[in-house]
Amino acid sequence: MTIHHHPGKERIDAVRAFNRFYTRQIGLLEEGLLKSDFSLTEARVLYELAHRDGLTATELARDLGLDAGYLSRLLKKFEERDLVERATIEADARRSSIALTKAGRQAFAPLNQGSHEQVAALLERLSAAEQDRLVRAMQTVQRLLGGSAEPKVPYMLRSLQVGDIGWIIHRQGLLYAQEYGWDETYEALVAEILGAFVKSFDPKWERSWIAEREGEVVGSVFVVRQSDAVAKLRLLYVEPSARGLGIGRRLVEECIGFARTKGYMQDIELAVATMNALQSLGVQISIDDFGTGYSSLSALKTFPVARLKIDKSFIKDLAADENDQAVASAVISLGQNLNLRVIAEGVETDDQVAFLRRNNCDEMQGYHFSRPVCAQDIEELLGGGRKD
Repeated sequence: MTIHHHPGKERIDAVRAFNRFYTRQIGLLEEGLLKSDFSLTEARVLYELAHRDGLTATELARDLGLDAGYLSRLLKKFEERDLVERATIEADARRSSIALTKAGRQAFAPLNQGSHEQVAALLERLSAAEQDRLVRAMQTVQRLLGGSAEPKVPYMLRSLQVGDIGWIIHRQGLLYAQEYGWDETYEALVAEILGAFVKSFDPKWERSWIAEREGEVVGSVFVVRQSDAVAKLRLLYVEPSARGLGIGRRLVEECIGFARTKGYMQDIELAVATMNALQSLGVQISIDDFGTGYSSLSALKTFPVARLKIDKSFIKDLAADENDQAVASAVISLGQNLNLRVIAEGVETDDQVAFLRRNNCDEMQGYHFSRPVCAQDIEELLGGGRKD
């Protein structure tokens, strides 16, 4: 369920004031755009046709939010001036694509150049830092209002800079108050931890990572030395607006990699701290291929895991092999007695499903349910797919 917050008159007035300011800045109040005989809408249609091939009138109307009848009249006017031409689409003779003619491209060229020069003049009044700040603010407006895709580089990691400490204290205090109801004593604790980190920072044994997205800090983590063999992972957090991008996982991976190079991973405490930090972000941890390799019973006692995955080698001959049946049923019973969910990997046949159901296996995965699918199909599969 989406919760809508009414913005209030003050915010509405602020947006309207900005709209009036910006339309004046870029000359939209003049009779013709950039001293041409084209209106803003006409120039935008020319821009789309100049930069996209094979467009139809339906696609133009949809993408620009234009009334179909109004766009039809506008395109007819362009055709009369020999600015655009239509071509039948081979796959569907009932539809036609629209493209600029040579005259249309010639008409668009000075508009494009004029717009470039206008924006250049607007930015030249600002310093390089102010230009970056303005561009980031505009990108934020686009993203928040749904007008642009996510950045090609969703985030970057960097080291600690001046100003980061105060910001992280502020954001952690605020976020934990909003999400968990913690009071100002937690914010004071964060300030104490980070103050000590800065004062005693040893670059050889300690490290910090700051996640930055379009110029804004959206996450951080610190590795703080306790002894020659032990370090602590401290203050891992990711901004709500940046969750789902893999930032939390990447920050933890950087900590683990650094800890290994310094010999910290000999101590199990850092590994457990890392897993607990992931769980605080809502990540549930599974032991994969249980019963093989490095997965062992001691891991169930030591690590904060939520799921066991029965290795597919015990599932392959499950219908006929009594030993595999014994192992699978034992793992299911063990997991459930420890309040863990159990997943069977590599399920491919009805007989395997029947056995696992009889033994109350919580979850199953494998070709019996679906072959691998691409990202855009997974939502449809989960939303309206099989329930078995």
